[in-house]
Amino acid sequence: MRYPDAANHDLLGRIPLTARTILDVGCGTAALGLEYKQRNPGCRYFGIESDPEACVVAAARIDFVVGADVEKVPLPFGDEMFDCIVYGDILEHLTDPWALLRAQMERLAPGGLVLICMPNVEHWSFAAKLLAGNWDYEDVGLLDRTHLRWFSSRSTLAAIGAAGLHPHDVSARVFDAQDCAGFVQTMAPGLQAMGVDPQEYFGRASPLQHIWRALRAPVQRMNIVSTMLPPVGGVSEVRVIQPMRALGSVPEITAIVTQQAEMPAFDADSPKFFILHRPLLAGEEGLVPVRQLMALGFVVICEFDDHPDYIPVLQRDDVQNFRAVHAVQTSTVPLGQVLVERNPEVVVFPNAIDRLQEPRNFADPDCTKLFFGGLNRENDWPDWLATLNEVIGLVGDRLHIHIVNDAALYDGLATTRKSFTPLCDYETYLDLLAGSDISFMPLADTVFNRCKSDLKFLEAAAARVVALASPTVYAGVIEDGRTGMVFHSAEELKHKLLFLIENRDAARAIGDQARHYVQHHRMLADQLAGRIDWYRSLWARREALTRALLARVPELASPASDVSIETVAAAVASPESMGRVVVLSRGS
Repeated sequence: MRYPDAANHDLLGRIPLTARTILDVGCGTAALGLEYKQRNPGCRYFGIESDPEACVVAAARIDFVVGADVEKVPLPFGDEMFDCIVYGDILEHLTDPWALLRAQMERLAPGGLVLICMPNVEHWSFAAKLLAGNWDYEDVGLLDRTHLRWFSSRSTLAAIGAAGLHPHDVSARVFDAQDCAGFVQTMAPGLQAMGVDPQEYFGRASPLQHIWRALRAPVQRMNIVSTMLPPVGGVSEVRVIQPMRALGSVPEITAIVTQQAEMPAFDADSPKFFILHRPLLAGEEGLVPVRQLMALGFVVICEFDDHPDYIPVLQRDDVQNFRAVHAVQTSTVPLGQVLVERNPEVVVFPNAIDRLQEPRNFADPDCTKLFFGGLNRENDWPDWLATLNEVIGLVGDRLHIHIVNDAALYDGLATTRKSFTPLCDYETYLDLLAGSDISFMPLADTVFNRCKSDLKFLEAAAARVVALASPTVYAGVIEDGRTGMVFHSAEELKHKLLFLIENRDAARAIGDQARHYVQHHRMLADQLAGRIDWYRSLWARREALTRALLARVPELASPASDVSIETVAAAVASPESMGRVVVLSRGS
């Protein structure tokens, strides 16, 4: 078996997360399929592979694998139709890739996507090797000895058209831009003598590979731009980065996250949405960017996920966060019920998991690892500290506790079997969580907390970590004793924590059930269609929504000055924009 067992993440990010059926032609060990199934476990992933050893590995990772020469058996799955067909570095290995493309397009579903990752024959290293008199084949890479065909961008484009497809976009994979620039600079006199512009040649010669997306028919772009809260504690990742990345996997959607002033110009008639993540729209200055966005044809949306009545700066009389926008998106039904009093156009997108983690906990049979991590939880754990210390006294070295961010809780734990991580990035937080067996999730019963989401349970469950939680928020999602443990009193906390420590097989089974729940009910991939439908609905109703917006905030009807996407983006991104649009940090 000669395949690298790793997914091409540039290719992975371009498989639509809305796809229900995927065909991976030349799937190898299905490393790509394994990664995709962790993001969209409800899909059915098919593979064709000629290497018997690779087929054995692939069969354990994806739903269906056929071991066959794809040129002899191009359609081994009968009448199955596919939302996406992936050709990841395979067409160049075939004797007649054009015939295969034409044959397999019979099984591309209406609206389906074709993904092609292709080596670039114009890569500068080819020219450098030829000039040096070297054309030695290699085991892998551009000079792979099994390559039978060579493609440039122009010839790939022709092959796509010959298959009856419309090219949608192309992305370059560049790994050695500096080396290419040096080569082009050296060759510049010769290139110019040949009438070749060195800069234009650099654009053709720098990509090692191209990734093409092609469709049966052209589609109108839907453009979604979002500002982003500076990453603190995962809020930006879960509410902005992950949903926007998922939306961007769908070919008809251009999804841009910005904290900068650079954004492309969009077609005048294409649907356009601008999402303000936790903004502060205060006074006349706060209306300026909204007015400009409206003049540019955007539907303006506020993204907010905390109860606004408990954020002091929002109590100013001149703040119009929720009134001065077309619509509001939020994270929980209770919060939606609060916000709909400010704006009748509110949608709830519950927090969801973008990727399941491969379980790696319950590894030490002699020690249970308990995890606590959270922002602004200083008032949620003190009532339970004595109980934690009581359990520590009973079990001793069989319990290790890891605390993220909350130094006061760490200091209050009566054990040396503890460790501490300061406030960290989201990936580090998830990694620490995934190495634990139990996640301790106390949440005091307050109006503010009742509007919070169940995200911490989802994060734990996605990694098979058992949630040990108070009832506020979590009782509505955790099935006590089956997908987690809910405690209502100190005695219950003591009893249930001891049970999880003493009964590790039962605890792991609870973790497995929780992961199963997330896999089947709370994946971001399953939420995408609903998000897209809501945006389309807003666009279809934009005239009525604008009339309602102007009725709420008549000042927005004033003419916008200096209208351009650059001035809007600058106002949104500017750190000096207090009173225009600024993002609110947690705990503001």
